[in-house]
Formats: sequence, C-alpha cells, structure tokens
Amino acid sequence: MSANHSPAGKQTKTYDSAFLKACRREPVPHTPVWFMRQAGRSLPEYLKVREGIPMLESCMRPDLVAEITLQPVRRHKVDAAIYFSDIVVPLKAIGIDLDIKPGVGPVVAEPIRTRADLARLRDLTPDDVSYVTEAMGILTGELGATPLIGFAGAPFTLASYLVEGGPSRNHENTKALMYGDPQLWADLLDRLAEITSAFLKVQIEAGASAVQLFDSWVGALAPADYRRSVMPASVKVFESVASYGVPRIHFGVGTGELLGLMGEAGADVVGVDWRVPLDEAVRRVGPGKALQGNLDPAVLFSTPEAVRAKTREVLDAAAGLEGHIFNLGHGVLPTTEPDALTRLVADVHEQTAR
Repeated sequence: MSANHSPAGKQTKTYDSAFLKACRREPVPHTPVWFMRQAGRSLPEYLKVREGIPMLESCMRPDLVAEITLQPVRRHKVDAAIYFSDIVVPLKAIGIDLDIKPGVGPVVAEPIRTRADLARLRDLTPDDVSYVTEAMGILTGELGATPLIGFAGAPFTLASYLVEGGPSRNHENTKALMYGDPQLWADLLDRLAEITSAFLKVQIEAGASAVQLFDSWVGALAPADYRRSVMPASVKVFESVASYGVPRIHFGVGTGELLGLMGEAGADVVGVDWRVPLDEAVRRVGPGKALQGNLDPAVLFSTPEAVRAKTREVLDAAAGLEGHIFNLGHGVLPTTEPDALTRLVADVHEQTAR
C-alpha cells in the first residue's frame, strides 16, 4: 500500500503535490524544490533545539525529529520535507557500537572486516526503530499536503563506514575487501541491503510519500566495479519497496560516470550533483526517469544576482526533462545563510510558474 493512497485506494492529500507529480514525470504547476540536509545544519532554530543533545540521541526523540523536520518547511516553503535522521541510525539500532563525532562523522568502534563480523549485522525490526514510526506519525499529521521523504544510506556507503571504521578519503580498506574477498563483500552488501530495505519499509508504512537512497561514497568506484560489486545490493533495496508505489530517488556524490547505472538499479528519480549539467545527465540516464538537482551548494555564498543567474542555468538545462525536482547538487553547507535558501525557493517557484 502506497503512502500516497489510502487503504480504500483513494489518493491522499500529498498525491497531487508538485513534488510527487514531478517524480511521476507529470505536468507540474511549478518546479518543486527541496534541499538535501535542509532539516538542520544552517538554521538557527535547529541549533537552538539541538543544543547539548548528541546527534544520535536527537534522531531517537520523536518530538525533536518532528520539530527539526518541519523547520525548513515553515521557513523556506519547500515543496517536500525530508525526515531528520542519519544514515547510520539503522546500524545503531541493531547494536553496532558507533557514534557520530562532531566535526568527524560516524565512527565505528570495531570495524567489520571478517566473515565472523557479519554475525553482528542482525535483522532490523520495526520495534528497533519505534521512534521513527512515532515521529513520522506526528509529521504526516502536521504536514498535510506536503510530502514527507524518507531516506536511508545505500549498502555501499554503509559498508564503507563499517569497514573503514569511519569516513575515508580513499576507501582503501573497503576496496581491499571488495577486490580481495568478493564473496565476503557480496555477503556484507546483501546483509546491508536487507537492513536498509527494512528501514525504508518502516518509513513508508509510517507515512513517507517518497524515499531517497543516499550512496554518498559510491562515486569512488569505476562503473565496472559498481555494476559487479554494488549494483546487485542497490537493486535489492529498490525492488524490496517497489510494491508500495512510492517514488524512489537515488543520489550519490561524484557519480557522473555512474548516472546511467544508478538509474538502472531501480530508481524512479536520479539525483545529480553539480558536476554534470542536467541536459547531459538526462542523456546518460536515458528516458523514463525524472532528475533531481543540481545547483552547487557553494553558489549560495555568492551575491543574490549570481545565485539567480546560476539558478537560471540549472532551470534552462532542465527545460527538456520529463520531470525535474530542483535541489542542490549535495547537502546544504552548515554556514549557509538561511535567507539565501528562502530566496532560492521563491525564485524557482516564480521562474517556473505555469
């Protein structure tokens, strides 16, 4: 059952939203806008409610999650909310000893590098993340006709954190395992695909109108390695939620050479970072997919005139797309001026009003 339909099969309030129409490649009243990492990071009201609360704890408090998720919708008038969480939340929920260190990112106490280590990756159950169900219940009530996007980390990116023990520039341990023990690697990604699928199902069943799979680090791979060693697990995740009928978005950073394969993995919408213009991205992805993106987040530090000009470039490049969701080419940077985001939303809506 899709979150965009009621049990009786009737369409819900979010069904006719500009965001979901664009995901389905249908005509829209204006190009919809939302931002990766819009929930938090740059907003003073976010910093205030998070004060003194560690990141992972804040992801497990439904009242706080709901408030942070709603803040950018209230302030910026974006066309969709993104659930406030972190990609390592499901790993923490199944008992992996990890923490999110300020200024560093997720750090895993005991990296996973042997077959024996796989036993630590048990199945995720809805009870493990009951706070997600509770927070999404609050949010869908508050958001009304504004869609809520659920999300999860893709198997490759989760595997890289687990194998490296934290963020990595070169992914040397990850690649050593992938090339040196391909069967163990395949089994690791398959386990992570099961966990990720379960996490997305919880979100969809709690009311998410769409889901995004973040493969933040997969741009480190060549296309042949992606197809052989990563794509099967991503396909498994997308197939696991296909029956719900919610749009599935796939995004990675530095993935210009992988765009076609990422769409092939099962996404309905392919996210594009700022390195590839959308008119070139559509050629690489092929027909039958909407695209999301792709203003460089750093542009927002320039003058309003420069931001408007670069926004126009993105919109012009998107003019021939079957469906386009305006977004940044990566997440909102922490020191971004909030008013710049508010102006950007208004500008895109104004320039694309039909």
